[in-house]
Amino acid sequence: MYQPNRRRFLATTVGLGAGYWGGTSLRMRASSANDKLNIACIGIGGQGAGNLGRVSGENIVAVCDVDEKRAGKNWTRFPKAKQYRDFRRMLDEMDKSIDAVVVSTPDHTHFHPARQAMLMGKHVYCEKPLAHSAWECRELTRIAKEMKVATQLGNQRHANAGMRRTVEAVQSGMIGKIKEVYAFQGGNRGMPALPEEFPPVPKHLDWDLWQGPAKVRPYSPAYCPYNWRFWWDFGTGETGNWGCHTLDIPYWALELSHAERVDLDVVPKPSEIDSQRTPRKMQSRLEFASSVDGKRPALSVHWWHGGPRKEVFSKYGAEPKLVLFVGEKGTISADFGGYSARMFDGSDPVVPAESIARSPGFHQEWIEAAKGGQRATCDFVDYGGPLAEGVLLANAAWRSGGGFDWDSKAFKPSGNGRAEEFIHSEFREGWKV
Repeated sequence: MYQPNRRRFLATTVGLGAGYWGGTSLRMRASSANDKLNIACIGIGGQGAGNLGRVSGENIVAVCDVDEKRAGKNWTRFPKAKQYRDFRRMLDEMDKSIDAVVVSTPDHTHFHPARQAMLMGKHVYCEKPLAHSAWECRELTRIAKEMKVATQLGNQRHANAGMRRTVEAVQSGMIGKIKEVYAFQGGNRGMPALPEEFPPVPKHLDWDLWQGPAKVRPYSPAYCPYNWRFWWDFGTGETGNWGCHTLDIPYWALELSHAERVDLDVVPKPSEIDSQRTPRKMQSRLEFASSVDGKRPALSVHWWHGGPRKEVFSKYGAEPKLVLFVGEKGTISADFGGYSARMFDGSDPVVPAESIARSPGFHQEWIEAAKGGQRATCDFVDYGGPLAEGVLLANAAWRSGGGFDWDSKAFKPSGNGRAEEFIHSEFREGWKV
């Protein structure tokens, strides 16, 4: 197994400063907004191909993927870019040539490249749900703050104009103080069939590198290139897949951060909890204390995968969408394209003036931040990290069979002895940090 240059790597961690965001990283070269970043992309097939395209206006200096077939034409799309299979070798050999890194790998391999890149002073764009466990999210958030690098969680829909209009409506007080929120994801994806055959590893795939920090197991097409999402060793289920997107709407509109309790609206039977595979449905709840200024009361945010969406919207006479805000005066139904409101007294809702500026483009936000501009809207420290952490804590409640109180400052659950097991990460030899 390749070992990076530890002396050089550890040297970058010396003198981590307190505070956050001075516009550039500790190692960022002097530049103007017109200079191009030197970007390396880790994971260039699937979602990674889309991310690569959206940062292609900068200098793509390196591409990295463990699957040559899935990477496809992106291997040669940028002739001057160096090609790698192992991100550790890439970062070690090209340290001085890279300003920023895009991570678009499966969930279980987000943490290590994002961590190493930030400790080396690189700006990082990382796909949702940021990492594979709540502990990994917290660590990446901490490092981003200490290294003062520009970051962005891959919640691309955050740039939609429709989401801005929803946030304005909620924050205007259109329906009064919000008492409860429901967020939904349909379908029943999860619990894939157990593999029965284990063919030879395809020549185009480096299976050991694909597994990364996960426990070693025989190769099967049941895991990769896509169904990894529904295996706990690699993915985070539909909660990790869609939770960051859908919960982005209430987190933004209500300025949420860390929950004080993580619970389940429907407690699964022991037979429904599988040690290997993610569930087909899940009904969880995040409880938030009232805001410090008292403007937002304590509230419950329900995240339901496969829950009874139509029944909830019907109960309030609201238009079925992805998210339902229940306020004192009415409801707001929202999705990524906008919202519809219903007042309980039958009056017409008062639509607020547009106040949230248009995004220059979700990836462009991160690029401009890396060049010294304002923070990206889904940066790890102020927003993306707490959002992703909450999503993955919901998974911990499911896997441990019950809820728990959450001390976010101490990073400690209580009231559920099994929860801790699913909040932290265990890495195999060669990947421990």
